[in-house]
Amino acid sequence: MFKYIPNTDDDISKMLEKIGVESVDDLFSDIPESLRLQKPLNLPAPLSEIELERELKEISSKNADASEYKYFTGGGAYNHYIPSIVNHLISRAEFYTAYTPYQPEVSQGTLQGIFEYQTMISDLLEMDLANASMYDGASAFAEAVLMSSRIRKKGNKVLIPKSLNPAYRQVMDTYTNNTGIKVIEIPYNKQGQLDLDFLKNNLDNETISVSVQNPNYFGCIEDLSSIAEVLKQGKSFLIGIVTEALSLGLLKSPGHYGADILVGEGQSLGIPVSFGGPYLGLFASKKEYMRQVPGRLCGETLDTDGKRGFVLTISTREQHIRREKATSNICSNQGLCALMTAIYMSTMGKQGMREVATINLQKANYAREKIRNVKGYELVFETPSFNEFLVKCPKPTQDINRKLLENKMVGGLDISCYYPELSDCMLFTMTELVSKDDIDRLCEILEEVAK
Repeated sequence: MFKYIPNTDDDISKMLEKIGVESVDDLFSDIPESLRLQKPLNLPAPLSEIELERELKEISSKNADASEYKYFTGGGAYNHYIPSIVNHLISRAEFYTAYTPYQPEVSQGTLQGIFEYQTMISDLLEMDLANASMYDGASAFAEAVLMSSRIRKKGNKVLIPKSLNPAYRQVMDTYTNNTGIKVIEIPYNKQGQLDLDFLKNNLDNETISVSVQNPNYFGCIEDLSSIAEVLKQGKSFLIGIVTEALSLGLLKSPGHYGADILVGEGQSLGIPVSFGGPYLGLFASKKEYMRQVPGRLCGETLDTDGKRGFVLTISTREQHIRREKATSNICSNQGLCALMTAIYMSTMGKQGMREVATINLQKANYAREKIRNVKGYELVFETPSFNEFLVKCPKPTQDINRKLLENKMVGGLDISCYYPELSDCMLFTMTELVSKDDIDRLCEILEEVAK
């Protein structure tokens, strides 16, 4: 049986002699004897390749087949259809194994893919420029808050809506801890939208930025035009957040209303749910803030022969410039996920994305009306929504979801752990992958549980 590190006894002796210790145990002398493991790890005996394959297949056979279930859960991760061409193309070795493009002269394909991605995201978000992607929407939002603070310089207060995805808030709190940034939470009104009166009363010269998610965590569509109008009174940044990118097939982007920075989650655009990742953070801004954007930007140029080429135009991370001048410690451009999104968007086109978004809207509207007519259930907010909405339930959400799971349905999201005032409320999501029959069956089970 070979050890993982194949050093011979002679190799070990030479190394120990070189560093001046007698044995390997001496290297761990700082660790008290009481904390050291004095016996071998309790691991099973080794298996042959045939035996190991047989055992792993037996274990995997106990897994549920996710494709057999219908999903009514969203809240930041959405189960959309992905055209087969996406997986087919990204599985090519030159894409699948490529990492970050340090040498432009030998990374033209990778750089072009990123450039095309940036171009499409800029168009979709209606912003001047987009970077080469971030880890996910939550970290992109946190970076946006820090970026607005660097640019604004004056002030220490940021306003964020209570209707923001709670995971985004948690990540932002981690990023901004010990930075002196004070976070003020904007409550939601009876319509489930950002409270404009509170915003007006708390907007002052100390306000660095105001953030707004659209649609918000409750699925409600925000009044972006009114919010933008309020912000015209001061110099605060408007940070737009989009967690369901497919909604932009129908809704105007926060960029249309003058957002200074726009971030979001690109998972809906060709990336599977995958039990939580990897996902894709969208990040775009106005042109004048280009040099404060975290990560990197790919650009298009001409070589000495006049041929089209691609370069890293700006790369303001700590590996490339002095650390104190770095805008972020982002160490990857999520290149494969960005490529998936670029392939998805180019495959669907503007019309295709609009059609899929329309299907989502229609199915959500149908489900809203069906569920509100089931005795005991009621809509929490009547505000227009895209593909998800909040429902007040007559029974504990755990009981409802348990019954749905027995019928191969993953039910709505219980949000009471984030919003205690919304106890027994479920956030339902409808995408193109649920049919009318699925929604009808969902309502039948909801009715059974209520009785």
